[in-house]
Amino acid sequence: MSFPEYTHEKSREWFTRATKVIPAGVYGHLGPSEGLFIPVEKWPLFSERAQGSYFWDVDGNKYIDYMCAYGPNIFGYNDPEIDAAAIAQMKLENCTSSPSKIMVECAELLVDTVASADWCFFAKNGNDTTQVAAIAARAYTHRKKIIFFKGYYHGVSPWQAKKDYPGILEEEVQNNIIVPWDDIPTLEKVVAENEGEIAAIIAQPYDHGNFHDNVIMTKEFWAKVRNICDKNGIQLIIDDVRAGFRLDIAGSDHYFGFKADMICFCKALANGYNMSALMGREHLKSTVSGLSITGSYWMSAVPFAACIACVNKMKRMNTPQLFDILGTKVANGLIVAAKENGFNLVVSGKPSLFYLRVADDDSLFLHQEWIAECVSRGIFFASHHNHFINASLTDEDINHTLEVADDAFKAVRKNHPELG
Repeated sequence: MSFPEYTHEKSREWFTRATKVIPAGVYGHLGPSEGLFIPVEKWPLFSERAQGSYFWDVDGNKYIDYMCAYGPNIFGYNDPEIDAAAIAQMKLENCTSSPSKIMVECAELLVDTVASADWCFFAKNGNDTTQVAAIAARAYTHRKKIIFFKGYYHGVSPWQAKKDYPGILEEEVQNNIIVPWDDIPTLEKVVAENEGEIAAIIAQPYDHGNFHDNVIMTKEFWAKVRNICDKNGIQLIIDDVRAGFRLDIAGSDHYFGFKADMICFCKALANGYNMSALMGREHLKSTVSGLSITGSYWMSAVPFAACIACVNKMKRMNTPQLFDILGTKVANGLIVAAKENGFNLVVSGKPSLFYLRVADDDSLFLHQEWIAECVSRGIFFASHHNHFINASLTDEDINHTLEVADDAFKAVRKNHPELG
């Protein structure tokens, strides 16, 4: 079966308008200036509507969306149950001078849900939660240094950046220490060399970084990290912004059999309604209480109502198990489609957050070409990022995905007769 390629004339028109009033037109990882949309003409740049597992671009092209707004879409766009809860709250109040009591109800639910949580502090972005966590760890320990695992991404604040990034001062990152994943001897050595100086270790629950195959950590690894932290008075911060609730509704630390001191959530909390949450253990509660940090919209009520509906629905549907089933179907089918066309597709990470790499070319150009051929036929993958499963994805969607993936592999094969 052959699928016609989409065209994007209106997307380009909107992008031209955007560049006149918005830096880069579409900035960050969602825009072409990041260098991830290769070739750019294969990609939509603006959408017009979304429903369930799909979005439509401004040219009317329909996509099965495996990026899920880069994670927030966990039940499908415009989920009626979650939207109804948000709309009901909007009719009462949203952003008010005194926070709505629903903030307390939301915090109670999350503390009851997340295994390591004794308290809950709300914000808006994942970056907010990692920022507060780092400040809290430094305030609690009276130490400066923070350990990161190689390939980390925990937000866009200066302290999280690399010293060669534009506008970043060397002194803003001079207390950062980077160690390899899954290398306990090196971690122990670094801790010993900086005895009494390390405030925190901050890490994702496993290595789900970009531009490389994702690597699952073991429970034994995390038990050793937890032990190192306990012996040395180091706070263990888990950045669950990306993986949160997709491995375990009780938190990804619970999935790996340990308790974080603080754990950061955002994307899947409220099915796209704008909120994040930092949760933590009792010994840090008074420290966080004393921080002078807040935001204009951090206590708005509508997202809390959406969060309550979303978390309860996740529990009811056991979404981590559902995502494993759906993600495994997608991954296995893509591997078969690749093999039938003479390609080696590597799928890594957890099924709910699968990462793709066409392994026939170390330069990744073949991989980028295949991804672009999929996108231009209506399957929205990303070239160098993990993907996301949402609960509205159907078997029909998966079957269509695999048909398009097969057609995209055939197109790449046709474009490269030198491959044999």
